[in-house]
Amino acid sequence: MTVRQILRNKPSGFISVAPEARITSVIATLAERGIGAVLVLDAGRLVGILSERDIVRSLAKHAQETLDMTATALMTPNPTTGTPETTVAEAMEVMTNGHFRHLPIMENGILTGLVSIGDVVKARIDQSQFEVDSLRTYVSGRS
Repeated sequence: MTVRQILRNKPSGFISVAPEARITSVIATLAERGIGAVLVLDAGRLVGILSERDIVRSLAKHAQETLDMTATALMTPNPTTGTPETTVAEAMEVMTNGHFRHLPIMENGILTGLVSIGDVVKARIDQSQFEVDSLRTYVSGRS
């Protein structure tokens, strides 16, 4: 199974902010959308990713000052990306080894989507369940 299949089963698009977006605005977007990260785009080009974790870590270190910062100040620049052909297992490995929960997906230099660790785990569980069901059908002799 590939990331392309995950993206087909998700609503299209992704949530992004501009590099100069204030953290207060980013927090509002995260809360309104019920998401854990936003992509930071500059003129349509992926320049970073900003997660709840990034904001919380800054709050712990800089307290109130964090709220006046911009997305650029807290984002992870040049994030690791995948492609639609990245397998679910590869995505899981990259995210686990990199200790991050969101993987932007690029195709021919164009941002096409975003998958979360939740998306990847769900796909892996669905894939495993399909295999179990197929084996049960095979063993029982049903077609």
